[in-house]
Amino acid sequence: MKLISFTYDGRDSWGAVQDDVVVDLGAVSAASSQDLRGAIADGLPKALPSSAPRIPLSEITFAPVIPNPDKIFCVGINYASHIAETNRPTPTHPVIFMRVPASQVGHGQPILRPSESVQLDFEGELAVVIGKPVRRVAVEHALDAVAGYSCYNDGSVRDWQRHSSQFAPGKNFFQTGGFGPWLVTADEIEDPAALTLTTRLNGTVMQQAPISDLVFGVAQLISYCSIFTPLVPGDVIVTGTTGGVGLFRDPPVFMKAGDTVEVEISQIGTLANTVADD
Repeated sequence: MKLISFTYDGRDSWGAVQDDVVVDLGAVSAASSQDLRGAIADGLPKALPSSAPRIPLSEITFAPVIPNPDKIFCVGINYASHIAETNRPTPTHPVIFMRVPASQVGHGQPILRPSESVQLDFEGELAVVIGKPVRRVAVEHALDAVAGYSCYNDGSVRDWQRHSSQFAPGKNFFQTGGFGPWLVTADEIEDPAALTLTTRLNGTVMQQAPISDLVFGVAQLISYCSIFTPLVPGDVIVTGTTGGVGLFRDPPVFMKAGDTVEVEISQIGTLANTVADD
C-alpha cells in the first residue's frame, strides 16, 4: 500500500494512493488517526473503506510523508563511496544527527535555497518510518518495527554544515529536506537492501547505488537508535547518502533556483522537487 500525507481544499489529511486517485482515509478515521503518524500508531487499515472520499491525485498538495514526527534521525558517512569522496575513515558506530520537522517539504513542493548561502547540496537517501514502539530492539528483530519506506533528499547547506564539527545547522534550514512522495508499507518490500537509489539533477544522474552498500544497514540503525532512546510510531530514520554529492565534484555542483532534483528508489517511486530561492 502507498500512503501519503496531503492537503486538499484547505484541509490536512492522509490516505492511500490507487493509480491516479487518493482514498481520503483521514476523512473517515477516528480523531486519533486523522494524520498518518496517528494512523500508524493505531494500526493501518487492511482494506480501504468504500465510504472514504476519492480525490484525483492531481488535485492534492503533497505534504512530507510524516509531517509531524516525534524524531527524525539522519545518518552521515554511511556508504563506502561517500566515505571515500569525503576522505574520512569508516565509522565504527553510526554517525547520527537530527532534523526538525520544519526543515521538511513534500513531493512536488519547492526546496528553498536560503539567502545566507549558495551551497545547497542534494543527498538522495532511503527513509525508514517506524511502525511500533521499540526500545533496545535486537538487530534480528528490528525490521519488524518498520511501518514502511520512502525517499528522502537530505538537502544540505554545506558552508553552514562546516561551521563546526556538528552537522545540525546545515541540515535544518527551513524546507530544505524533501520527503516523499509516499510511504510504501513494509509488507511490499521484503528486503530494503535489495533496493537501488538514484539521484538526478535536471535529468542528469548524480548518484546511484544499491542500498546494500550501506555500512550500517536498516536493521542495525533501528537497533542502535533504539538503545539510546525509545522509538515510537512515525519516527523517521534517514539512512545516509552515497557518493556523488555536489560538494565533492570537480567543480562543485550546488542546487540553484529553477533546478529540478529527483530521488528515485526502486519499488518505492520518485521524489521530485524544484528549487526556489527563499
